[in-house]
Amino acid sequence: MSNNGSGNSSGSFAPYRNALKALSARTGTPLSSLVLSFGILHELTAVVPLVGVFYGARAFGVGERIVAIIIANNNNDHLVSGYSSYVDWARQKSRQWVQEGEGWAEKVGRRYGFFGFEKGKNPDTHITTSTNYVPGYIAGDVANAVVAYGATKAMLPLRIGLSLYLAPMFSRRLVEPLRSRLLGIFR
Repeated sequence: MSNNGSGNSSGSFAPYRNALKALSARTGTPLSSLVLSFGILHELTAVVPLVGVFYGARAFGVGERIVAIIIANNNNDHLVSGYSSYVDWARQKSRQWVQEGEGWAEKVGRRYGFFGFEKGKNPDTHITTSTNYVPGYIAGDVANAVVAYGATKAMLPLRIGLSLYLAPMFSRRLVEPLRSRLLGIFR
């Protein structure tokens, strides 16, 4: 007898399942529609800031400077005495996002030909852009993409909250009418 969580309300996911059921009952929207709405909104709240921050960083020419500040090993902790553990955590997290963002920018760049990468080029080869590629130095659109990636990651709690807040309305106004029309076609 296995416990797959489908028939009872015990288990590690029970509080979440119960909260979603309560939200579904309170808003009058089916649970499946709420989950789909959340997923769509979560992706939209990732893509919109990603594109917006990328073009904003590009327009103002701040991508390289922001990445350089994050990568730099400054010891200015005395400027924020009493908060050094928070500063260290933020610096570590920012550096992690820069590394992840650089990998993401390279992956997307090589796949679609963005950020100065040649489309479909072997990832073992170096970047072929108008500027010379120097490992550890992020420049141009790659830096803007890294800043956009980091900003989008930093907004994750806000994005989740916004997606949860808007999911019932999005479900009632878009997902459910679309589902009804599709079911009507197949009936």
